[in-house]
Amino acid sequence: MKRGYVLHSRPYRESSMIVNLLVDGEGRVDAVVRLGSGKRSLKSIIQPFHPLLFSLSGCSDLKTLSRVEPMSPAIPLHGDSLYAGMYLNELLMRLVHHGGESLFLVYHRAIMTLAREFGETQLRLVELALLKELGCMPCLTLDGLGQEILPEQRYQFLAEQGFWPLIEGVSDVRGWYGSALLGLDKAQITAEDLPALKMLMRLLLHPLLGDKPLRSRALFAGRRSPSTGR
Repeated sequence: MKRGYVLHSRPYRESSMIVNLLVDGEGRVDAVVRLGSGKRSLKSIIQPFHPLLFSLSGCSDLKTLSRVEPMSPAIPLHGDSLYAGMYLNELLMRLVHHGGESLFLVYHRAIMTLAREFGETQLRLVELALLKELGCMPCLTLDGLGQEILPEQRYQFLAEQGFWPLIEGVSDVRGWYGSALLGLDKAQITAEDLPALKMLMRLLLHPLLGDKPLRSRALFAGRRSPSTGR
């Protein structure tokens, strides 16, 4: 039996669904599942944020999902944490089309943590793991000259060149402190560095996502707009 999460699903034929899964040890897997009917229907558990156990079979890119059962109750996400979970699911759907074997555990930890309390740190850690998996994460310990990144030094990011030291008083680029980059490399993100690292991740993800906006990001921004009273 394998374990995984549903990232997205859509109806397929009369009583089946196509599900996009994040599977432990395998990454993104797409499969067809028969839902059944009545009390035996799987519809209530083939849902995002519900840890599942199942079997996969088939030789094509579209597998068959069977013997589905809940691994545990659905992970309760509410408010900002729910929007954050939606963002992670959409991000993985957009960027991981196959592979992604290393992403299950970091995603699982993020969802479990978000269920306890909302925090952007978990989003940054999943983004970090995703960029590494895609081979698009620049080195966070050495600059473009091959020198060790220094905590007190500010750096700018240059595409395909990595981080380069900023010369104070010469460049008007704000850049990122080396301490923030080194903390991200060790998955030790401080609250002070979160805004800067959010900007960095958006910069790194933009070439992969293109100009098509993320729906979950827009929903999240709308929830926090002044019109919502938040």
